[in-house]
Amino acid sequence: MQTVEHELHHEEGHGSDPLGQRVGVLAACIAVILAVVTIQSHRSHTQAVIVRTEANDQWSFYQSKKTKGHILELGRDILGNQAQTEKTAAIIERYKSEGERYAEEAKEIQKEAQGKEKECELVERKALRYDLGEGFLELGLVLCSLYFISKKKLFPVIGIISSVSGLVTAVLGYLLH
Repeated sequence: MQTVEHELHHEEGHGSDPLGQRVGVLAACIAVILAVVTIQSHRSHTQAVIVRTEANDQWSFYQSKKTKGHILELGRDILGNQAQTEKTAAIIERYKSEGERYAEEAKEIQKEAQGKEKECELVERKALRYDLGEGFLELGLVLCSLYFISKKKLFPVIGIISSVSGLVTAVLGYLLH
């Protein structure tokens, strides 16, 4: 029994792989960067949902203003076919001015909704860059980890290339304006 323990603790190669140690540190660094990019990706997707919801709310508000304007227009048409009195003329004039006000408000709301849609497109493009960066970083981490199974230097080299690609893609997403 003592011989087996002695053999297990003195296996050849245990702790004597300096390249393996560097690859391990590299993998840990990639994992940290991956965590940051993943968090940014999730935050961007959440932001896109929020902005899309705000845009949809603006479009609903726009539609309600347009509907109110159409109702006033219908009221004007109905009253226009009635016998004209001072009272109906005043109501028709009030409906006309309120309809114009709703039309102006609807234009402003439409501009806000279009602005929110543009903002959402930007946030979605950022999220896509983060997703791609995350994918390349994950691939780089896996490739670096394959070194420990195969002891082939090619895996960490390709892993570094993939990780750098992921980092550059994520940084480009961050820089989008």
